[in-house]
Amino acid sequence: MTKQADFKRRVRARMAKTGESYATARSRLLGERPTPVEERMATALHISNGDATDLPGTGLAERVVYWRDVLHEGPVPAVGREELRRIRAEFLVGAGVDDHGESIRMFLERDAAVDANRDGEYVLWFEADLYDQLQIVEILARLAELEVPAGRVTLICIGEHPGIARFGGLGQLDPGQLRELPGTRACARLTPAALDLATRAWAAFRAPTPDGLPAIAATRSGELRFLGEAFERLCREYPSTRDGLSLTERRVLAAAADATDATDATAGDVFVRAASREARPYLGDDWCFAAMDRLARAPHPLLDVRPAGAPVDRRTLVRLTGAGARVLAGEEDHVTLNGVDRWIGGVHLTGRDVRWRWDEGREALTTTGPPSGG
Repeated sequence: MTKQADFKRRVRARMAKTGESYATARSRLLGERPTPVEERMATALHISNGDATDLPGTGLAERVVYWRDVLHEGPVPAVGREELRRIRAEFLVGAGVDDHGESIRMFLERDAAVDANRDGEYVLWFEADLYDQLQIVEILARLAELEVPAGRVTLICIGEHPGIARFGGLGQLDPGQLRELPGTRACARLTPAALDLATRAWAAFRAPTPDGLPAIAATRSGELRFLGEAFERLCREYPSTRDGLSLTERRVLAAAADATDATDATAGDVFVRAASREARPYLGDDWCFAAMDRLARAPHPLLDVRPAGAPVDRRTLVRLTGAGARVLAGEEDHVTLNGVDRWIGGVHLTGRDVRWRWDEGREALTTTGPPSGG
């Protein structure tokens, strides 16, 4: 660590003296000429899902923008960008994630950075899960609006990494491992077809009906390799024809049911168990706790939490109720029993007779009848 820190100081000292980029100064000190990829990346705008990924430490990224929005939660309707920023900020405030001024500032700064770079290169660093894939299509749809040529967009996206049994994200990789990714299959220069697919996916996600989701879920793309899988997972958030539960809700109830009759689980335990059932974990603990809270506050609670009435956090004690056990067994329907009030992208599911369900037997979205409340 000491040697690495000393080397970084030498790199930055050379940058200050020569005006070179980090990548160029690093290469010069190592006696190397920067590769064309390194030179291109040094001038690009880099975008990733959060600062847990040490992109600056790679020497490849001088300008980095972080895309912090949990798009699989809350309303994402098909409105203009300014209105969408307002809606998302209000949702994040209401969910207790951020204060209004910070959210708006964050959205304005990231959007301004993307727009200002429209004549330059973009490098996107993301992962395979639903959280990241929705951010990717939002960003690419915006680049398409800006008429950025596809060839100036590089996507680096992985769902696994050698030596890591259960890959959780780019934040697990050190700068050296991150620096290797541009030379692997994970890195792709995009084509117009990929930008078009991302634009269609973003529109399908924001539409007031989910009719376009299955087509995206069925799509296979050499560049957007994980998009179809992510949209299939998104479809499974619709209430099931079997029990009225989303897949997340069912996994939460099943995890709570793992507790013995004599022992309550903590919400933290339930989160860990539910997340372990996901092929690609995408749901943070706070959002999982929010789902538990909804299940506990329903007219016919499916979870019993203690202390009662307090917001669910990691230490909250959680137990399956009798109604929860019956719903989990498919003997009762959660939506029929408790109703629903939830946004999935641009679709607002409300009431006890929602139009769209996930059919477990057919593994497909299905229409249950004329629209009567979502």
